[in-house]
Amino acid sequence: MNESILIVDDEKEIADLLEIYLKNDGYIVHKFYTGAEALTCIQTTSLDLAIIDVMLPDVDGFSICQRIRETFYYPVIMLTAKIADEDKIMGLTIGADDYITKPFNPLEVVARVKTQLRRYTSYNALADKRMTNTNEYDIRGLSINRNTHKCFLYGKEIALTPIEFAILWYLCEHQGTVVSSEELFEAVWGEKYFNNNNTVMAHIGRLREKMNESARKPKFIVNVWGVGYTIEK
Repeated sequence: MNESILIVDDEKEIADLLEIYLKNDGYIVHKFYTGAEALTCIQTTSLDLAIIDVMLPDVDGFSICQRIRETFYYPVIMLTAKIADEDKIMGLTIGADDYITKPFNPLEVVARVKTQLRRYTSYNALADKRMTNTNEYDIRGLSINRNTHKCFLYGKEIALTPIEFAILWYLCEHQGTVVSSEELFEAVWGEKYFNNNNTVMAHIGRLREKMNESARKPKFIVNVWGVGYTIEK
């Protein structure tokens, strides 16, 4: 195992407890109580996953997540005492992969960590090994290449997380076909979709933001209301 995990939470008891549980499962843990220390770690340490508290005394967790997503693709799990859906959607739209509300069972966090790491490594392995008719699509100035794992819009590179890349690739792969949220979620996440799941919508919103797309007049990812999403031919 030996994956490296970042924990940043100003509640010492929570951070210490998570450290104990994760170390017991064989993970290498980098634990901090402030955002500034975590940001230094992010830039100097090879990490496989980050667990970030939203409310920190200096730098908020959303800002740390955004900084991670400027460079890295590894999973990010947000911790918060807030329960509003708006906060959860915000976390997902800035690039977080999961969102856990306090108080929580530390065993649940360990299980979520394992799920995110398994999904991350499985997706990368699948992207490397799966064979299809093409490894690149170029659609009206949108270019996406599975071999290099890079995406360009009108010649400018777009930094995508593995999940965002997988969503966009799947839509390009099914260009001209309307893909339901259920199909997209189960294809990308590999889990059962539930009707109240806003994860796909949040990630589509983040993709559109990175592509400078208007939800009302999109040039690429079109929402077919009540059906799903499509990239038109």
